[in-house]
Amino acid sequence: MAATATPGTHVASMKPGAALRRSHAKPCVAFLGAERREASWAKLASSSHVSSRDSLSRKRAPEPVAFRNAVTRAMASVNESRPLPGLPVDLRGKRAFIAGVADDNGYGWAIAKSLAAAGAEILVGTWVPALNIFESSLRRGKFDESRVLPDGSLMEINKVYPLDAVFDSLEDVPEDIRTNKRYAGSSKWTVQEVAESVKQDFGSIDILVHSLANGPEVTKPLLETSRNGYLAAISASSYSFVSLLRHFVPIMNPGGASISLTYIASERIIPGYGGGMSSAKAALESDTQVLAFEAGRKHKVRVNTISAGPLRSRAAKAIGFIDMMIDYSLENAPLQKELSAEEVGNAAAFLVSPLASAITGTVLYVDNGLNAMGVGVDSPIFENLDIPKSK
Repeated sequence: MAATATPGTHVASMKPGAALRRSHAKPCVAFLGAERREASWAKLASSSHVSSRDSLSRKRAPEPVAFRNAVTRAMASVNESRPLPGLPVDLRGKRAFIAGVADDNGYGWAIAKSLAAAGAEILVGTWVPALNIFESSLRRGKFDESRVLPDGSLMEINKVYPLDAVFDSLEDVPEDIRTNKRYAGSSKWTVQEVAESVKQDFGSIDILVHSLANGPEVTKPLLETSRNGYLAAISASSYSFVSLLRHFVPIMNPGGASISLTYIASERIIPGYGGGMSSAKAALESDTQVLAFEAGRKHKVRVNTISAGPLRSRAAKAIGFIDMMIDYSLENAPLQKELSAEEVGNAAAFLVSPLASAITGTVLYVDNGLNAMGVGVDSPIFENLDIPKSK
């Protein structure tokens, strides 16, 4: 979230109707052989809403069959008990709550897509002032292209909750926020209230994702950061994770998993990433280890964090130098390519899946290896060295 989470708006139920189901998906092509048509039919009928078996019942040579406008519900299918071939990331039957989704170009959205592609049911928490625009964009189909999953179907968000993770309960909300017109019409958006609403609506969750950060003075050097600005960064970017896990872990199923997003500025100097944000990320990583112990012992829930590389998201653009950081990464990382949000989403899907059942309390770097570098090899001082370059 680019801005600090704040109070007040009605919990809007997103059960996308006709407007949300307009698909811009590319055709998904399946090749069906006669010997597999019975097994394939069950899969196709459940995931693609195919109602007629005529085309599959006639014996003929294999041919491509195109399915358009197929919508994948981000939840368990009727085949959830059937094992998938190979070693897949299988989240069918799992329910995820992703805090911090307000548009379709950040890491929170990418994580939601990857979890949906693996079969999870998706719930999201959206910063209250951004809620109306986000829901309107969903209804109008503005995000349809971004909702396309690898199989050509569309991700469905089962419900959107207004959320301001800076406030634990309604008693914590100051009067100026309660009466702020940006919160008018919304209700039950504090962390405690959202957790209670999710419990009432769905009973439990399996996956909790924290994709929240805000530093009102992020452009200021640390030496020029005020106490209020510093503490605000810690509150919105670090303690919000503690609060979310504290209130959601009682409704998380044993074996569940929680992840957050951090940044290399937690341990290395990144000039321009100020206002206490580097301190907030350092706190987040330290808290990840402590929470992994406590949530693991008490609730059998795993806790990890992903240190993601730079991305041209709406929130990152507010810092003002994101393009420079991406260029720096391209020149200096072991893998000379621009990091995609999908790569972070896929790493998150792995971390919350049974494949990572023994991984907790860790920082997973998803940054093309930039974290491993001790120097910037694009410096003129290294111009006479034979440094490998990507072709």
